[in-house]
Amino acid sequence: ELSVEIKTEKTFKEKVADLYETFSLNNATMPNLPVFEKAMNGYSKLDEAGKVSNPLLTIVDFDLSSKKKRMWILNMDTQQVIFNTFVAHGKNTGVEFAKNFSNTVNSHQSSLGFYVTGETYYGKNGLSLFIDGMEKGFNSNARKRYVVIHGADYAEPEFINRVGRLGRSYGCPAVPNKIAKNLINTIKGKSVVYIHKNNKNYQSKSEYLNS
Repeated sequence: ELSVEIKTEKTFKEKVADLYETFSLNNATMPNLPVFEKAMNGYSKLDEAGKVSNPLLTIVDFDLSSKKKRMWILNMDTQQVIFNTFVAHGKNTGVEFAKNFSNTVNSHQSSLGFYVTGETYYGKNGLSLFIDGMEKGFNSNARKRYVVIHGADYAEPEFINRVGRLGRSYGCPAVPNKIAKNLINTIKGKSVVYIHKNNKNYQSKSEYLNS
């Protein structure tokens, strides 16, 4: 009698849930699962398109207060969280919470969506990292707006203790000065950055979230 081998292919969602569990066992802190799922949607699409050479996924959760460590950098090969830190939003995006987003030059607002990291340069904020927005209408002007990752004193936890919230940028996801150099050198060269917010307009229109 023939035994029929039934192969059950796991769905993408199941695979992502498994991966999340592995990350959660390995690490003290992770973004929320729904945010991780969205990030994985875009990461896998960018990876399939050959746009990723550095297998890191940076997730920024702008649903969270700026007083929280709302940036995670995940190594997709080792399932390790290599950074969990503070990150600033643009001054016209909100005070403690990020609310308003823009892709427009001089808006001083943050931009949502998926980016691929580029090369570094030295600017007025020291070592800085270009990030290229992959989403027309949401973040595609990042490079010409000089929306870059850089270090800032106003992104240090001491600033929160003094002011009651993190300081704000002109739209850049600025990180604490003390770790900026190390963080930038880790994620430069075509890794993925996903800036998340439960924003109806973005969530319904992003090609990376909706296949």
